Amino acid sequence: MNRPALIILLCATAFLSEAGAQQYIRVNLLGYLPANTKNAVWCAQTAVEAPAAFFILDADTRKVVWKGKAGKGFGAYGPFAQTCRLDFSGFRQTGRFIIRAGEAESPVFRIAPDAYAQAPDFALRYMRQQRCGYNPFLRDSCHTHDGYTMYGPMPDSTHIDVTGGWHDASDYLQYSTTSANATYHLLAAWRDFPQLFSDAHQAQGTPGSNGIADVLDEARWGLDWLLKMHPRPDWMFNQIADDRDHVNMRIPKEDPFYGKGFERPVYFCTGEQQGLGKHKNRATGTASTAGKFSSAFALGANMWKQYDPDFAGRLRQHAQSAFDFGLVKPGVCQTAPNRAPYFYEEDNWKDDMQLAAVALHQSGIAADRDLLQYARQLAADEPVTPWLGADTALHYQWYPFINIGHYELAKTLRGQQRRAVIEYYRQGIDRVWQKAQANAFYRGVPFIWCSNNLTTSFAIQCYWYRQLSGDRRYEALEQACFDWLFGVNIWGSSFVYGLPADGDTPVDPHSAFTHLKKYPIDGGLVDGPVYGSIYGRLIGIQLYEPDEYAAFQSRLAVYHDDYGDYSTNEPTMDGTASLIYLLAAQAARAK
Repeated sequence: MNRPALIILLCATAFLSEAGAQQYIRVNLLGYLPANTKNAVWCAQTAVEAPAAFFILDADTRKVVWKGKAGKGFGAYGPFAQTCRLDFSGFRQTGRFIIRAGEAESPVFRIAPDAYAQAPDFALRYMRQQRCGYNPFLRDSCHTHDGYTMYGPMPDSTHIDVTGGWHDASDYLQYSTTSANATYHLLAAWRDFPQLFSDAHQAQGTPGSNGIADVLDEARWGLDWLLKMHPRPDWMFNQIADDRDHVNMRIPKEDPFYGKGFERPVYFCTGEQQGLGKHKNRATGTASTAGKFSSAFALGANMWKQYDPDFAGRLRQHAQSAFDFGLVKPGVCQTAPNRAPYFYEEDNWKDDMQLAAVALHQSGIAADRDLLQYARQLAADEPVTPWLGADTALHYQWYPFINIGHYELAKTLRGQQRRAVIEYYRQGIDRVWQKAQANAFYRGVPFIWCSNNLTTSFAIQCYWYRQLSGDRRYEALEQACFDWLFGVNIWGSSFVYGLPADGDTPVDPHSAFTHLKKYPIDGGLVDGPVYGSIYGRLIGIQLYEPDEYAAFQSRLAVYHDDYGDYSTNEPTMDGTASLIYLLAAQAARAK
């Protein structure tokens, strides 16, 4: 029996046995570190009292090895009538275990120092699979004719070579904003946790060591493409292709959908509204895109100077020119729609230019202290990323979902100035905590599109805050966000394809690779649950298989492991890149 069929059978068996009891225990299927905060969540779909105690059993002998006191009953949440937290942080034994509480037993999980050790490299598999140009997974090339320019200072339909980069999600659009953010996270992961990444692949993504960590090779792939998208100081491009891509699902090759053979449109950063079809965006400037370019180039220059000084020198030049490009037109440069009303509705830019200014200063590209003053002013203008504590937001409205500039600025400043920036992080975290503490999952992240991406970014913010301040009051919230991604959620599923290998993970994502060819998309983080109200009004969603999670859907939130649900089960490149940083941060806690 193949792996997907086996997992479906196991999941169906577990679902049937749980359905009779209507009580469930959600655990982190990836496992726990012995010395860290450890929690599970007990939940019941009937109105029963929460258990007073719970028991940890050795998974092999079935003997009770620890007894704990259950937390208070939190009451109803989503499809559940009663819930409570099971805190077993005091249990530090390593091995394979099961939790029993009330009438429920959890899936088997591990407690081990190496529980997350291989996970960062595993998630890198998805990034390599998303490569455009030469794709090492397919051992073939795609989109080699890109592309023809639109909206630029040159005549429309001028050819420009922008082959490379990553496909954004299960479609084959490419966005500078998500790619630059992904590149930055990969570079930061190598900078902060170099010991956690292996060297098993060549620069082209094929097997074999080249003396450079794979995560840094992957970041180089992003940097090379970003250089093509900012080829000269007065030129910057925001995206390749548009929603005409969505005419069908296919394995990536050249796409003849755009009126010029196999070429695809390349949208210039004009800082003005764009959209070649029925729908337009609401762009007001260039700074949101330019700031992301600049910070990725600046960090890349630092990371690559020991390996390729000439390349690092190019990055330094482009970091400065990208920053200058953003200064010309402050405002947001949104992605361009065409036939459908969906686009990345980014509405803030000061966080991007803040990070760029700090990165330029840190790298020595422009060490003028006026840059730090500029960054401090931008930080004060938007101290809290606006989605934090909110119930909803537009699609990618506050992107990236974390103000990375606060972390870098706080590391650079001293005294009261440093404490003020750290306080910005705390204020945002506390806004989420005020909502999260009211439910057993400690869930305070809104169920909007890409909620898993928000969850990942928020967990990183909690981690950075704890690192900067030494304040551990939000540590349980930080861990709850990480646990949510790997099974301590309403549906009891990991949201990362194939991680862990023996757990309940997506098997039928909205992906051409899996749907058409049964290719595994190892390491891909799917979008995650959305409000039932959002799901009910989306265009073109149709489930293709019976819903194995039907008992857990509610008006609060829905998630479907079904190819037909692009809103909750589509993997994203930038979300996975952020997850790689978070996985590395978690794994490093065991060192």
